[in-house]
Amino acid sequence: MDLLEVLNWRYAVKKYNKDLVVNNEKLQEIIQAISLSASSTGLQPYRVFLINNSEIKQELAKSSFNSQIAEAPHLLVFAAFDSISKEQIGAMIRLMATERNIPEEQLADYKNALEATLLTRSNEENFNWSAKQAYIALGTAMIAAANLHIDATPMEGFDPAKLDELLQLKKKGLKSVLLLSLGYRDEENDFLAKQKKVRLPIEEFVTEIH
Repeated sequence: MDLLEVLNWRYAVKKYNKDLVVNNEKLQEIIQAISLSASSTGLQPYRVFLINNSEIKQELAKSSFNSQIAEAPHLLVFAAFDSISKEQIGAMIRLMATERNIPEEQLADYKNALEATLLTRSNEENFNWSAKQAYIALGTAMIAAANLHIDATPMEGFDPAKLDELLQLKKKGLKSVLLLSLGYRDEENDFLAKQKKVRLPIEEFVTEIH
């Protein structure tokens, strides 16, 4: 399949086949794709949790209208930094220097610019920024999954406070922002499985300005 065929094939699955799991090699490929996603400043101000534990998924599903949370064999949780610290920026600069085999001093101007921008904003502003970065990564994850012919469903309809408590995210300086279930569609019981994808005509959707 080429990219457009893959994107036409994918949809937000409503019913998963509970007997089919995604092998670990493919799960790790999706996670690698997420790690390579575009990230403003390169800070990657969010973390990803892969949940295969059925008890956690069932507990989370109790406070959500999304049955896919419990039914899908795998669940990705995207959690954004609740604030940005000087230590986080410093850790990223050290990693960048190591990976590029350059002295940290060469990155001093970049580090100062990040601190001047990020550390002067409120925690709320930085959390909102971090959450937007997580959404960019979500898009990458969905395309990566589709490319492997793995179904996925992006979800906001869950209780973030409950999930934060289940995963003890507050201790990690994180807040959950969105979910992505992974698995294989149940074509017999998912009413959308054989429906044609409906999108606006390109000429209505896109305006070219010359």
